[in-house]
Amino acid sequence: MPNDRFLITGALGCIGAWTVRNLVREGTPVVVFDLASDPRRLKLIMSDDELVRVTFVTGDITDLEALERALDEHAITHVIHLAALQIPFVRANPPLGARVNVVGTVNVFEAVARRRDRIGRLVYASSAAVYDAVDAGESGVVAHGAAGHPTTLYGVFKQANEGTARVYWQDAQVASIGLRPYIVYGPGRDQGLTSSPTKAMVAAALGKPYHIPYGGRAAYQYADDVARTFIACARASFQGAEIFNLGGSVATMGEIVAAIEAAATEVRGLITFDDKPLPFPEAFDAAPLEQVIGTLPFTPLAQAVAATIALFRERIAAGMMPDSI
Repeated sequence: MPNDRFLITGALGCIGAWTVRNLVREGTPVVVFDLASDPRRLKLIMSDDELVRVTFVTGDITDLEALERALDEHAITHVIHLAALQIPFVRANPPLGARVNVVGTVNVFEAVARRRDRIGRLVYASSAAVYDAVDAGESGVVAHGAAGHPTTLYGVFKQANEGTARVYWQDAQVASIGLRPYIVYGPGRDQGLTSSPTKAMVAAALGKPYHIPYGGRAAYQYADDVARTFIACARASFQGAEIFNLGGSVATMGEIVAAIEAAATEVRGLITFDDKPLPFPEAFDAAPLEQVIGTLPFTPLAQAVAATIALFRERIAAGMMPDSI
């Protein structure tokens, strides 16, 4: 859209980097708002010519004034809120996790509420971690609107953000869409509990062994698809406060390893995994989201894994990635 101006919080993370890349490639002005200063994930998936078209603002979402200043100085019309500490970091420092993940999200909602004349809605990242495995019931698929029973503080904090969204719609008519990614994979996914499949793809590109510390069956979501879904939601004509599950490729870890070996035959037998599944549901009903944005972006698993390994090989050959995991 010609007048769109996006601000992405947490844009130096995996989903954020892919969101920035997609916006730049369509010619949309985009502002990176992130406390971190290392653009390595952006550099991994973008060219230098693309990077110079990005505006970088060093900012902390726990600082409401700094966030508001960025929104106004850059005349922002769309906000995608991705900034958060992931499960291991929340577990290591729960008070900090609460400040960033909960208070930071309240700040984003408040900043948007004060600018409803210019920013039509807020799109934010919740998480499949709001659910326990038992929440899927006998079908194994989490229904839209199912109640969640998180087993981590990270999940509890994300669930609190969904409540924040509901109350901001109720009290201030701030429209919002929350999306619940699960196992996001692809270039740039290098930290967090579910980053191991992507690390295995890095190992494959290096021709080295790797052990994935869990197994089971789960929904895998390619980072580029997830980013495009966030952008589509930001542009949707939507009123209310709703949270949607994401679909993806439902696969066993054995099928993930098979896709890796198909793209890098030299590592056949070198990528191993534990049988123990993660304590989350296997699959999610994403059909209701199609009613908001239409057909969901989707790259088949084998194609996405092959593209990921190919990019890793290219960057390794160019000296842009280390030769160890």
